[in-house]
Amino acid sequence: MRNRNKPTRKALSELEHLVMDFLWPRGAATAEQVREALAARHPLKDATVRTILRRLEEKGYVTHRTEGRTFIYEGTERPQNVAVNAVRQIIDRLCGGSVEQLLVGMVEHEVIDRRELESLARKIARRKEKGN
Repeated sequence: MRNRNKPTRKALSELEHLVMDFLWPRGAATAEQVREALAARHPLKDATVRTILRRLEEKGYVTHRTEGRTFIYEGTERPQNVAVNAVRQIIDRLCGGSVEQLLVGMVEHEVIDRRELESLARKIARRKEKGN
């Protein structure tokens, strides 16, 4: 059951997602390291990277520590947790809070087939048995 008291974060923009895709496997990085890593795919000015990192921090996706005068940024959550929160927002906004509505739609539009859904149902049942 969903904890409705937990505030949902704002979704990641495309650029924010690119930054997080760099930070997650790396663990921590400076703004300059982020800029250099993204330069080949998406050249950005230093000020733009710093703005993106500041927004990510405001949204709660990253934190920073200071070493000398340099900010070192690090993700606050694993990618799986961010994905769960994004799906939760989709369910709430587009499916009236109904997981069933989302899953039925995914089966109807062949995003997931019935076999995969049945396999997931078995896995969920096993986890619930272990939890009780």
